[in-house]
Amino acid sequence: MRKQTSTNLENESWLNKECDMAYTLSLIGSRWKPSILAHLLDDEKLRFSELKRRLMGISEKTLIYKLKELKKDGLLNRIQYPEVPPKVEYELTLKGKTLEPIILAMSAWGNQNRVKDGK
Repeated sequence: MRKQTSTNLENESWLNKECDMAYTLSLIGSRWKPSILAHLLDDEKLRFSELKRRLMGISEKTLIYKLKELKKDGLLNRIQYPEVPPKVEYELTLKGKTLEPIILAMSAWGNQNRVKDGK
């Protein structure tokens, strides 16, 4: 947690306003967000438990936090159905779907440039 008056926070805010690439990375740049987005691109709608199962190693707390951030940034919708037990699904918004070429390009680049077989 940073102080609202910190120089670091001011610099980040300025950079996100002035640099398009920095703004994009502020929305999707973390360990888990690109993977969450990729799974939602593949399957349209997913329940929390399905996302957790597919993202091996992510904690429940982290997944909740990342989903809330993506929702706050307008990249995904949380759909809650009036059922017992409660049913919640996540899907990309139209804005979130526009990230498809970026996510696919990042994946392709990683596949081409990842060190394979210890080489």
